[in-house]
Amino acid sequence: MTDGSTILVTGGAGYIGSHVVFALLDAGLRVAILDDLSTGCREAIPAGVPLVQTSTGDAAAVRAALRGFGVGAVVHMAGSLIAPERVVDPIRYWRNNLANTLTLAEACVAEGVSRLVFSSTAAVYGIPDRLPVDEDTPCRPINPYGASKHAAEQLLQAVSAAHGLDVVALRYFNVAGADPAGRAGQRVAGATHLIKVACEAALGQRPEVAIYGEDYDTPDGTGIRDYIHVTDLARAHVEALRHLAMGGGTAVLNCGYGRGHSVRAVLRAVERATGVTLPVRIAPRRPGDPPAVVAAAERIRSVLAWRPAFDDLDVIIADAVTWERRMAGKNRRQLWS
Repeated sequence: MTDGSTILVTGGAGYIGSHVVFALLDAGLRVAILDDLSTGCREAIPAGVPLVQTSTGDAAAVRAALRGFGVGAVVHMAGSLIAPERVVDPIRYWRNNLANTLTLAEACVAEGVSRLVFSSTAAVYGIPDRLPVDEDTPCRPINPYGASKHAAEQLLQAVSAAHGLDVVALRYFNVAGADPAGRAGQRVAGATHLIKVACEAALGQRPEVAIYGEDYDTPDGTGIRDYIHVTDLARAHVEALRHLAMGGGTAVLNCGYGRGHSVRAVLRAVERATGVTLPVRIAPRRPGDPPAVVAAAERIRSVLAWRPAFDDLDVIIADAVTWERRMAGKNRRQLWS
């Protein structure tokens, strides 16, 4: 699959990034991480995997890492995604998601790195005219997060055409769950992912779950999303690297299962998994939230040798609950130690 060179994972100490690192290690690949730990956690890094603690915006440090580790391909996952901030702090999103991607791409070209897998998002589509949404759907992002990721995709496509940097952009839909083996999960305190919030509320770690809008044009009035297990998503990155190593070339691929679940359906699933009736508060819609986004997921199966193994909402939530229980127990032990 590779020439024995190192895979550099930017943002590899984060939630999704740590799962990708484990998936790469499981595939027998050599991995290094570049992460400034602003949201990532050092504890998420597997033993023996080197960390360069810096930003992708630090051109000299990035070039030194590419050169020093003998990097042959990059998985670029460093960026900003915190839902409440994505409208009120656009400068942060444009800097982290676009300007830093430019710096990284320039470093890759300068150091002769020819393969890159980019962490993109379904937010590039905005409010699609029809569902499911395929990769040829016009991109009309409605918030700085989606706009900055779409611009980064366009930047990388231009660099690819001009400089031979082959890129696979993976457009994530709603990522959830945790490593079934218990090696990784969502560690960030105060994370806004619905399933994490609901699991923490069920375990008494949060006072309530907010439903942001119950007046959408959906069957139960709440937003609908396509939830993908983080382990399936991590394996898609391995297959994207395999695709590039085999000369497959640049591609844009949705990462989802092709069916959606409403907020209320997710909360009922968490209640089934935990036996707890969740405390729910109805809140106004959040700016920049589309009513429904569901992937057309055929292309990723045809382009990559990828088949999901955890395509079930109850499985996703069971793994998330197991992880949150483990984290709650760890926090209790630390409190009393």
